[in-house]
Amino acid sequence: MGLRDTLLDVTPLRSSPRFRRLWIGQALSGFGSQMTIVAVMFQVWELTGSTAWTGAVGLAQAIPLVVLGLFAGSLVDRVDRRRLCLITTSGHAVCSLLLTVQGFFGQLPPAGILGLVVAHSCFGAVGGPASRTFIAHLLPKHQLAAGLALRRISFQGAMLMGPALGGLIVGALGVGGCYLIDTLTFAAAFYGVIGLPRMSPEGEPARPGLRGVLDGLAFLARTPVVRGALLTDLATTVLSMPISLFPLINAERFGGDPRTLGLFLTAIAVGGVVASVFSGTFTRLPRPGLVMLAGSATWGGALALFGGSPDPWAGLAFLVLAGAADTVSVVSRSTIVQLHTPNELLGRVGAAEQIVGQAGPDLGNMRGGLVADATSGAAALISGGLLCLAAVAAVGATTPDLRRSSAASATASAGAPPA
Repeated sequence: MGLRDTLLDVTPLRSSPRFRRLWIGQALSGFGSQMTIVAVMFQVWELTGSTAWTGAVGLAQAIPLVVLGLFAGSLVDRVDRRRLCLITTSGHAVCSLLLTVQGFFGQLPPAGILGLVVAHSCFGAVGGPASRTFIAHLLPKHQLAAGLALRRISFQGAMLMGPALGGLIVGALGVGGCYLIDTLTFAAAFYGVIGLPRMSPEGEPARPGLRGVLDGLAFLARTPVVRGALLTDLATTVLSMPISLFPLINAERFGGDPRTLGLFLTAIAVGGVVASVFSGTFTRLPRPGLVMLAGSATWGGALALFGGSPDPWAGLAFLVLAGAADTVSVVSRSTIVQLHTPNELLGRVGAAEQIVGQAGPDLGNMRGGLVADATSGAAALISGGLLCLAAVAAVGATTPDLRRSSAASATASAGAPPA
């Protein structure tokens, strides 16, 4: 494999102007969202001084995704996905504006902030599955992995710069400055979506309500490759997500300086960006399931080492490794889902993937906060990393189809009629 083959494949940006606009819009709006994560975490920590409360931020994000997610996916498989995404983006912008107002003109109590986080997450529960279907519409199958790697590097780039700058702005201007920038960046999100064509689901529309949800669950039940990929990610994130512990670790290792709080997320993003830049090393491999299992196991091991590291800067290096492993795992998971799922089911399966990819970490952050309150931050990190390793081994051992999956078998299974 030559150097060119190891680097990020940018062919989708050159070949599809619509994908390029979508990618730019999502990258810029993601920048503001990452700043808001730091602002919300810092505001809640300052008001409460409790890791249970910072963990509750994750719970407030997770509950709407879990409760609404699969029903939202059924809706996505019945309507114009582009129009639905525009509506939910408007809702996100309103929530960010309300956070901005309270940040500048009178801060809400912690419960009020969590209420706005819940509202944000409700719009994400609907808009997320819709936006996940766009790449399959815009790119041919052989470019899906490259497109997903590009989406991942835009997220990691925002995560790299957003939290660090967010911490600086909180220190200089307060939390309202971060919320204001997030509100303004939603113009980029509109830019990315408004230029897309109408995107109605192909094939037979989803049945309404619970019946449509059950159809999506039936697909997961009969497709071990997709089910195994989602279970691996769910077990990994619920057991070992560290973000709610960052304020505590920052207080212990850096004296609680808000300017260093963003470094923890930035370290994860550095690893993610490096892995994305060299994503050709794994997106071109024939077995994405094996790649995902290896990435998930590395994530757990790196977090256990981060928890046990006495040196704060060495700990950040382990977070860089964790970020690289996370990108490998997430891109491989999304590739498996996109390749093995028929278009008419993408909304429902995308909703399940969103529950795993977003609600899983949120629940994991709540778990980490509770364990840290009962023990210590280091104990929560080390135990979570070791449990992650055990869970990945268990799923890999019991799901042979996940280990053996390839692009060729995925194309055949996605096009097969329902059993």
